Amino acid sequence: MANKRAEEVAEIIANNKEKPELGNIDLHKTRELIMDAGAIVLDVRPPAKVSGENAQEADIPNAFYMPYPEFADYLDELPSDHTTPIVVGCLKGWFANRVMGYLEMMGYNNVYAMGFDIAELVEVHKEHTAK
Repeated sequence: MANKRAEEVAEIIANNKEKPELGNIDLHKTRELIMDAGAIVLDVRPPAKVSGENAQEADIPNAFYMPYPEFADYLDELPSDHTTPIVVGCLKGWFANRVMGYLEMMGYNNVYAMGFDIAELVEVHKEHTAK
């Protein structure tokens, strides 16, 4: 069993090596994945860390609010296609990177973590949709 787990982890790491910055992305790449690849956005900030609207409330396309402390309660809402691009965001990237790892262990192979505060994405989205 330990060798199988080691192989799974090695495969995940190899997949991440193919991604720029090991899957940690900036605002520009995030918008590109949302607009061009139809990525799912997961806002995983705990409720106490959300100031204003979460990504789902802000009507970001394909955005879901799945707070980290209750993330396991939302697994049924994840896409059944494990190749669907998923972008995970939080405040500083800590929870996003954890959730990225969980998703990869669950077999999702096109997962990215925002390397910035997801509130910036909400703000940019509101600016563009207000025009």
